[in-house]
Amino acid sequence: MPVTTQVRVRYAETDQMGIVYYANYLVWFEIGRVELLRSLGLAYSQLETEHECILPVVEASCRYRSPAKYDDEILIETRPVLLRGSVIKFGYRILRKAPAGEQPTLLAEGETVHVVCDDQLNKKALPAHYAVALRALMAG
Repeated sequence: MPVTTQVRVRYAETDQMGIVYYANYLVWFEIGRVELLRSLGLAYSQLETEHECILPVVEASCRYRSPAKYDDEILIETRPVLLRGSVIKFGYRILRKAPAGEQPTLLAEGETVHVVCDDQLNKKALPAHYAVALRALMAG
């Protein structure tokens, strides 16, 4: 089940054509990841400070379906897709919020793959309570 975060497209996120610059979708993916953890009662900042874990992105993909524009309200759907050893994969869907009674428009979908590491980039295990919470969300 995905966790949904709502944001509004800011003018600074658009290009000369008034369309969201493609790299901003990766920023929105990050917003989705942080909010997903927060929704589980976990904090990305605590993962770094208390558990000395970082989650560098080792792979990212994004398929663009329809453009987002300035002032659109968008929904970022984020879900954990895979948790195996030190590897975590998240899936995302970016949608334009629709008026009541209508379906949102799919703007983009993608994935990021992360490796749990210490500050020297050595692989390490995700703290157990993070893993349990992510697996529970994956199970639905």
